[in-house]
Amino acid sequence: MCLAIPGQVTEIAGPLAKVDFGGIRRDIGVTLVPEVRIGDYVLVHAGFAIQVIDFDEAQRQLELIREIDQFDDTPVREELPSDV
Repeated sequence: MCLAIPGQVTEIAGPLAKVDFGGIRRDIGVTLVPEVRIGDYVLVHAGFAIQVIDFDEAQRQLELIREIDQFDDTPVREELPSDV
C-alpha cells in the first residue's frame, strides 16, 4: 500500500520546495507538479509532490490519516499457524 501525505508549500527553490507537515518541514521534489505555488497544498509520496490539492481536500486527507492512526495498536493480520 502506498500513502501520500498532504502538506503546504512554504518555499520553492528550483526543483525543490519546503513543505510543512503540521510543523515538520521537509525539502520535497516538485518536478512532477510544475504548476505548484507557495501556499498550495500537495500530496507527497516518497519525497516528491505528486499532486496539487485544495485546502478542503488536504483537511479531508489529514482526517483520514488521523482515523487510521487510531487503529495503530490493532494487528493488521493474524499470525499464520505454524503448520502452514
